[in-house]
Amino acid sequence: MLAAYFDCPGGPENLYVKEVMKPHPGEGEVLVKVSASALNRADLLQRRGKYPPPKGASDILGLEAAGSVAGLGPGCKGRWKTGDAVMALLSGGGQAEYVTVPEGYLMPIPNDMTFTQAAAIPEAWLTAFQLLHFVGKIQKGERVLIHAGASGVGMAAIQLVRLAKAIPIVTVGTQEKLKATANAGAAAGFNYKNEDFSEKVLAFTQGSGVDIILDCVGGSYWEKNLNCLSTDGRWIIYGLLSGGEVHGDLLTRLLSKRASIHTSLLRSRDKEASNGYPRSFTENVLPYFSGGTSPHLQPLVDSVYPLHEIAEAHRIMEENKNIGKIVIEMP
Repeated sequence: MLAAYFDCPGGPENLYVKEVMKPHPGEGEVLVKVSASALNRADLLQRRGKYPPPKGASDILGLEAAGSVAGLGPGCKGRWKTGDAVMALLSGGGQAEYVTVPEGYLMPIPNDMTFTQAAAIPEAWLTAFQLLHFVGKIQKGERVLIHAGASGVGMAAIQLVRLAKAIPIVTVGTQEKLKATANAGAAAGFNYKNEDFSEKVLAFTQGSGVDIILDCVGGSYWEKNLNCLSTDGRWIIYGLLSGGEVHGDLLTRLLSKRASIHTSLLRSRDKEASNGYPRSFTENVLPYFSGGTSPHLQPLVDSVYPLHEIAEAHRIMEENKNIGKIVIEMP
């Protein structure tokens, strides 16, 4: 089968399409013929040698896939059959013609959704769902600050905060992204490049601040995050785009607000822990992607590239040009 590959860490130019062995499903696994996968920051980090796959996972790039069931391994419990349209969050291997998936990771694709749209759901939406509900314990009426609001996770989080009857506030880097996040349902948005988002958030919340922060930026934002975090607020770190170093008295500031820091990486969770997220998401969120539902949830696809243009797709993401997800279609 064909797969996205690189021989040594480096830039997008190191990527190429390689013929590799087609995987065979093991105990409790399903073989999926991949129609589309989507790009994530983790793919860029892995390509640079900074984010190796977990032990035992495929070293092929791709943390999500949409396609059809092509085979069942021994011990499968009969929930899926050949030909079923499915999508899944993966620990790796999605940017290839076939991938094996533990059956509990699979989710059905809504009837009126294409494989391309479905490929934009698993990583971004499950990450946002897990951060808001399992880690942040979001409550009705709470205010949630979402950094990188126009990213895949950001756009999903805006809609999920709305679904939870809470208030999404975002930071982004361009006027175009401010407009896109407003269209997705953000109650307020601020351009971190030309305004102090912590001052703007405090003004918007009339001085009370936000109850939850979804932060994929890390070190450089710590002071502004604490400025606009409410008393007893939850600061959830799930990425470190600006690095992990903090210079200053973080703990005193944190203590003065009785605030808490939570951290989460979906990829590194074991199979037992991850299993609960797809099931809960399928039951509580997936029905809202179908036509005629209110509120109606929608994955946002920025652009689509064929597998042989994988390097160009990486370049676009590295330049922060995308609003929503970049999808890779298989041959």
